[in-house]
Amino acid sequence: MHNKRKLILGLGIGMLLIIAYLVFLYFQPGPQKISYNEFLQAVNEGRVKRIYLQDKDILNGLYMDGTEFITDNPRKEGFKEELLKKNIEVDERSREGQLMNAGSFILTVSVFGALIYFLSNRSVKQAQSGMGKLSSISAHPEGETGVTFNDVAGIDEVKESIRDIIDFIKNPEKYVRYGARLPRGVILYGPPGTGKTLVAKAVAGEAGVPFYAVSGSDFVQIYVGVGAGRIRDLFKKARESGKCVIFIDEIDALGKKRDAGFEGGNDERDQTLNALLAEMSGFKDNQGIVVIGATNRLDVLDPALLRPGRFDRHIEVGLPDVKGRYEILKLQCKDKPLSKDVDLYAVAQQTVYFSGAKLENLLNEAAILAAKRNSGTIEPEDIDKAFYIVIAGLEKKDRSAIHTFDRRVTAFHEAGHALITRIIAPEHKVSRVTIIPSTKGAGGFSMSIPPDRMYYKKIDMENSIKIALAGRAAEEIVFGEKNITTGASNDLEKATQILMDMITRFGMGKGSGLLSYNVLFNNGIRQVEDEIIRESRDIMNSYYTAVRNILVQNKPILEAVAMALLEKETLNEYELDQIISITREEMKSSA
Repeated sequence: MHNKRKLILGLGIGMLLIIAYLVFLYFQPGPQKISYNEFLQAVNEGRVKRIYLQDKDILNGLYMDGTEFITDNPRKEGFKEELLKKNIEVDERSREGQLMNAGSFILTVSVFGALIYFLSNRSVKQAQSGMGKLSSISAHPEGETGVTFNDVAGIDEVKESIRDIIDFIKNPEKYVRYGARLPRGVILYGPPGTGKTLVAKAVAGEAGVPFYAVSGSDFVQIYVGVGAGRIRDLFKKARESGKCVIFIDEIDALGKKRDAGFEGGNDERDQTLNALLAEMSGFKDNQGIVVIGATNRLDVLDPALLRPGRFDRHIEVGLPDVKGRYEILKLQCKDKPLSKDVDLYAVAQQTVYFSGAKLENLLNEAAILAAKRNSGTIEPEDIDKAFYIVIAGLEKKDRSAIHTFDRRVTAFHEAGHALITRIIAPEHKVSRVTIIPSTKGAGGFSMSIPPDRMYYKKIDMENSIKIALAGRAAEEIVFGEKNITTGASNDLEKATQILMDMITRFGMGKGSGLLSYNVLFNNGIRQVEDEIIRESRDIMNSYYTAVRNILVQNKPILEAVAMALLEKETLNEYELDQIISITREEMKSSA
């Protein structure tokens, strides 16, 4: 609007100048009228400078002193040549036309000049405004989050580790007396869905301070300097709020380790990280601002970010144990009409390795199923069905198109998984075996629930690999090597991942020794790759042979479980154990 007013004002001034010029010309004294003889005399005496020669009765001219005159036009041939011979300038345009052309030129120049000024000024301001908008971040304080530690369950150790941060924020003066410095940053790390964001909100809620929530990806831009500008803008807003909590989710998007690599050491991510480090170092002690970062990958963060004075505390938010899962389930069921028949502790025991988000999803699916039935309460069967929906997806209703051979392959495949689990890992719960295909693409599944443990033993990892290989081994024993299917692809991925962890991370390989190969790879040592592949292949083949031998020895049980699956489609743990027990007795009696 301001630029438009400037343009109108400029055009108005230009028009006034042109009008003033034309008025000046209009009120100038007229040219002197002379006779044609006087004109010829002036030509002979050399007093005529210019003649405006046109096809008119009147001839306009200029004396050498600039005085205008008019005389009769003889309109004779060769008149122009005579004038030129006398060194007189001949202009075939009228004097008035030249004056009008001069006015038009001034008007045109004024208009174009005003337009160019307006457009260039506007584009510069737009570019400045655009860069300003790019460099600003849409982070607004949420004020009172309404979340407290009462809304966080299953991670009591985390709550205790971070509780003094809240006291720091509330009463920084108390710690000043002891010379203590407020922790400037806290890193919460752990698997997805364990409640890192919820903990950060609870810190702000308990302290009663504004909560700024951003994501690491908000600072990653293709334009150099934009990410750093957004960091500065975020911390400027935070300082204006006084005491507050800044939460940066997925902080590894901007805080990865810096190295020269192939892209050089001065790219946009490095500048953004440098800006974050500078801003955190610029905090005044006991200012009451705490930065909480969340990541699933603590190992990829830059050491400068993790040092004291930046992110002072590193708190792991891990998967909850059985007690933690029970507390989370109780919290999630607070506003749900739960049936008295539901045993939440039994559900907690069944949901090994479930995160808080996965437990919430489990109860939400159960609530949806109960609402569909309109039963009034969430029953145990709703939670049971929801459990398998979360794990494997919804059951396919129409199974008429499934080929008989495919059903048999699936039955023996899943029977192999279940049987090997019961033989080599009896401490595992095999809560369900089914050949009903799911919407997640599984042809069936065998649900094996390991016991809750803090550490994996080598035998546990070996058993997990053997259980994964059992499906393929069962297919080969029953249908032959040429009829094995692609159904074991996911099993092979899991088995390979576990085996690679055993060898490269945990030093459990005989030939590979106690080296951490991840460290070697990070340091550029790649010569051992062939040795690892060779050892992994040999170990995997030995496990597969062992599994195959177990299944051959127990082939009657394998066939009995598979036939029961073809008949019932789904077996629970009790039914599976009954089939195994009865068939073993029959094998003993026949022997």
